[in-house]
Amino acid sequence: MSACRAPRRLNRRRVTLLAAGAAAASLTLSACGEGASGGSAQTQFVQGKDGIDTVAKAERKPVPELSGETTTGKKLAVADYKGKVVILNIWGSWCGPCIGEAPNFAKVANETKDKGVQFIGINTRDAEKSQAVTFEEEHKVPYPSLFDPAGKLMLRFPKGSLNPQSIPTTIAVDRQGKIAARSIGPLTEDDLRKMVDPLIAEK
Repeated sequence: MSACRAPRRLNRRRVTLLAAGAAAASLTLSACGEGASGGSAQTQFVQGKDGIDTVAKAERKPVPELSGETTTGKKLAVADYKGKVVILNIWGSWCGPCIGEAPNFAKVANETKDKGVQFIGINTRDAEKSQAVTFEEEHKVPYPSLFDPAGKLMLRFPKGSLNPQSIPTTIAVDRQGKIAARSIGPLTEDDLRKMVDPLIAEK
């Protein structure tokens, strides 16, 4: 009997891996491009004219568990920053729009860190940490990034939520650890501030 069960276990494992791979591939296909967005029964969000989707405070959903090693080999968990406004930026060193928006993120991160704001990157699709570190050094990125070469962290966001749908994507998390806003694609400095400033002002 055990000889018959082994292939079934193997098949189930193979199906699980294929499903995860297909989900990750969907993000790869939309990399550095615009993704679709829309409301759902799970999270009722409003799509702004400036491309920033927002959620009313009472309807926000918790950010999923996001933790791991940074590009410099340190341990980091987003949950440790509860009580701060957290700005998550999904990026890759290979992504042209990510390069274009990097100075905006560095500037706003430096100017808001004393206002209770923590920027955290999620680096994806870079095969080696050294590629990400070189990017961070060249663009003077002042905040840490989780190293997520396979895109597994992005898959933790529930369907229907303000989840990442392309690279770059920026997600704003309020002081209670709930997803408040999302922007798909690169951000100007002004648009980034439109995401950050209302959350700083929230009580």
